[in-house]
Amino acid sequence: MRADTLTLYEFLEHTGADVRAYDIGRRIGIIERDQFLAFENLAAPYPLPMQRKAWFALVQSPPAQRDDPVIWFLRLDLDEQGLLVLAERDYLLNRLLESAQARTQGADPQAFLQDNPYAFKPREDRMALFHALLSADLGLAPSRFYQHALDYFGGRPGWNQWSFVGYQGIADVACRHDDEPLNSAIPHLPEEPLVALCHCLESRLPGAALKAALIDRLHQELEQAAPNVAVLAALVRALSFGGAGDDEVMRSIQAMLDHPVGGHIELLAAISGRAWEVLGKPSLLDRYLLRLAQNDHGQAAFEHCISDLFSLPSLADRARAAVRAPTQATEVRDAFARMTDNTDNPV
Repeated sequence: MRADTLTLYEFLEHTGADVRAYDIGRRIGIIERDQFLAFENLAAPYPLPMQRKAWFALVQSPPAQRDDPVIWFLRLDLDEQGLLVLAERDYLLNRLLESAQARTQGADPQAFLQDNPYAFKPREDRMALFHALLSADLGLAPSRFYQHALDYFGGRPGWNQWSFVGYQGIADVACRHDDEPLNSAIPHLPEEPLVALCHCLESRLPGAALKAALIDRLHQELEQAAPNVAVLAALVRALSFGGAGDDEVMRSIQAMLDHPVGGHIELLAAISGRAWEVLGKPSLLDRYLLRLAQNDHGQAAFEHCISDLFSLPSLADRARAAVRAPTQATEVRDAFARMTDNTDNPV
């Protein structure tokens, strides 16, 4: 077996194990085999880049130990087109080959990660969500925190008893329920458990009742004398997956952008970072760009979010055309002109 004839994904499959790839950066979610192979073969950019890197997990589940998979968390640099840097991938392949050879002699397969410059450890909240999703995908039991969290979202301990609910349990519930009991809980949840739940829902497609409950909560928040920006940003994240083409979701984000609170950078970053697909609608993209040019953190925040949009394969061309359009708002074109003056890289 020669490493240079295979991709990372194929190398791991060669062992006879079931292999899955998950994005761990922008979203916690599965990357389909064909999509990941296209990325490795330089046929397509990484679908969900973050900070000009591909952040992903490769999960190897040997048939005899499906409930104890081997997991590698890896990050690779991307070039200006969002494509894989082959030298980094080939380094990993060589390390994997060394690890496989060592494993035949009884060594730990995770030794591959030791002193590996492309390995990383996700934040605790991201790790919790990943393990919740992986266990659900593999048909494994949830964590011991699941039942207590499920009871809480069912309203049994009382809505103010959230401090005893573990984040891992919230993640488990979010990955195993797309409507009840979550849709019934949404109107009653205090800020902290609502925000935690929404962050766990950002990579999940909500059922119709849960989506309606999230939208209702967003509009109720907008009607407050002083809307809670953290709650609004979390609700945007919860509605982000599958939001493209969903008229109800797009109207709700439009209403938020039209509201005086719509210039807060936390909301604008939630849209570009998690709900960017909704910006495929030209009118919504133009409204977003105007609010971004008017944001409460100034030029640096504008440049950060625009750079983020330009890095997304599904939106980059449309976003570049929009900021350069002669019909674009003067504030947007002026902010973009300052951005081009401030950078040595082509945008």
